[in-house]
Formats: sequence, C-alpha cells, structure tokens
Amino acid sequence: MNFTLFLTQNMQLKHHRIIVLFIALAAGFGLLSAQGRRGLRINEVMIANDSTSVVDDFGRYQAWVELFNSTFGPLEISSVYLTNDSTNPTMYPVPLGDVNTEIPTRQHVLFWADGEPNKGTFHTNFTFTPGRDNYIAIFDADGKTLIDEIVVPAELLPGQSYARKQDGLGGTGNAEAWEIRDGSDQKYITPSSNNVIRSTNSKVDMFAEQDKNGVGMAIMAMCIVFAALLVLAVCFLILNKIGESVSRRRKMKAIADTDHADTDHAREQDSGEVIAAIAMALRDHLEAHDRETTVLTINKVRRAYSPWSSKIYSMRELPKL
Repeated sequence: MNFTLFLTQNMQLKHHRIIVLFIALAAGFGLLSAQGRRGLRINEVMIANDSTSVVDDFGRYQAWVELFNSTFGPLEISSVYLTNDSTNPTMYPVPLGDVNTEIPTRQHVLFWADGEPNKGTFHTNFTFTPGRDNYIAIFDADGKTLIDEIVVPAELLPGQSYARKQDGLGGTGNAEAWEIRDGSDQKYITPSSNNVIRSTNSKVDMFAEQDKNGVGMAIMAMCIVFAALLVLAVCFLILNKIGESVSRRRKMKAIADTDHADTDHAREQDSGEVIAAIAMALRDHLEAHDRETTVLTINKVRRAYSPWSSKIYSMRELPKL
C-alpha cells in the first residue's frame, strides 16, 4: 500500500514538473518573440501619394507606411497593431495566417493606409489627413506595449515622404533621425527598399583612382593565388609526413607482435614437459608386446573320430593284382 502511494505521488510530481517545464518554455518563446518584435521600426511614410510613387496591388495611388525589420533574424508581425490614434492602440490588428507577414532579416514591408482592410492583409482600416500632423504607432500583441511611434509633420507635401536617414536607426519618436524626401537625386523616395542606396563603393573608387591600369590588381591577384597554392602544398606535405609516421609505427608494431608470437611458440616447443611427454608416448608405443613376439605357441588339437564318420573307413581297399 505504501509502495503504491509512493508511485502515485512520484507520477504526480513528474506531471507537475512537465507542466511547469512546458509553461516555462512557452513563456520563454513568448518573451523571445516579444523581444524580436521590439526590433520592428516605422521606416518611411507617405501621407499623400500624388501618382509619383508606387501603386498598390489594385493599381491605385494610396498613402503608405513602410516597416523595417532591424533585427538579424526573420520577424513575424501578424500579432502587432498599427494605429494613427494614440488613444486607440489596437486600431488595426495585422491578421494571422498570411505568410507575407514574416519579414526577412533587415528587410521591409509596405502597408497601404487606404481605410479598406477588406482588400487584404496590408491594407489598413485608417487613412491619413494631408496638411496636418499625422501620428503613426506600432503596438505589441498585448495592445499596450509601444514598439515604435512617429509624428509626420504637417508641412509634408503631396509626393514627399518622411523617412529615416538610415534604415532603422534612431530611437522611438526621435525626429532628428528623420528627414523629408522629395524624390530628388539626394533625397529619393524608397518604398520597400533601403533608405540609403549606395551606387558606388568609396574603397573601390579609391583603388581605381590609384591603380588606373590594373597592374596592382593583377599583382595582388597573383600573390593571392600563389599564396593559396603554397599553403596547400605545405598542408599536403604535412599530411604526407603524418601518414608516413603512422604507417611506420604500424609496421614496427606488426613486426614486434610477430617476434613476440615466434618467441612464445619457440618457448612452447622447447618446454621440458612437452619433450618428456613425447618421449614417454614413444617408449610406450615401441615397447608394446615385445615379449609376445618371440613366443611360439603350438597346441595339439584332439578330436574324437567316429568310424562311421571317418572318411578312411568309407573306402574299400582295392585288391592287389
């Protein structure tokens, strides 16, 4: 009875531990997911799209909000809220079940602020008002935790965007990290793309300026190739030496094992007990029946003959002529 009670209590304790472990894992995954969503940023906004920017999936020019994944891992945003009203943080919940709500590492996603959420996941239920300050914010799945927010200034003209100077840089609500872009060569509009587009590489340009004929590049490439070949040759030489050493040790071990076996065999052959046993066996074999070989035994066989059965009495003696 006590043993059964002990087993029952032990099983209940294991079940409790499993439940506690499951709750801890779920909380850990939730915490990691929440920490990942903290890296979501409002990256660029256009309040009035005057046919100079991109169109939505219905071919219409609508206001848009670009979000940026500033983390170094994929980010699922299907549980966050977008809003343009600070008093209503849960205005537009990003729907579940859309595979496109997972933003790849350091990439962007575009939401259309057209007030028509029935058009798809990326169409919000709110719009912006040109000519005045527009508040935009992202709240976490609990509807209380603020992830990012920004106030777009009223002086933003149609066709202009309000964007971060560099993707994802600048704290929440930090207006100094933002600038107005009008689509010019220096301040271009970049929906679903990096805010800073580098058309040239300064290091490449400097190298091209200093080595116009490409001689330095050729010498550098040849040096890299020969250095790689030299490293490979050294590696192969070291591997060859190691192989020879291993083979030599194996051969020496095999020879030593053979000599040891021969020595043991020789010791077994030279053993006095073995020789004595063989000698005794030979003696017993050679001396067996030595006396009987010189004795000749002849016994007279005596039989009783009946005159009626003997052949000498069965023949009549012929008369002599």
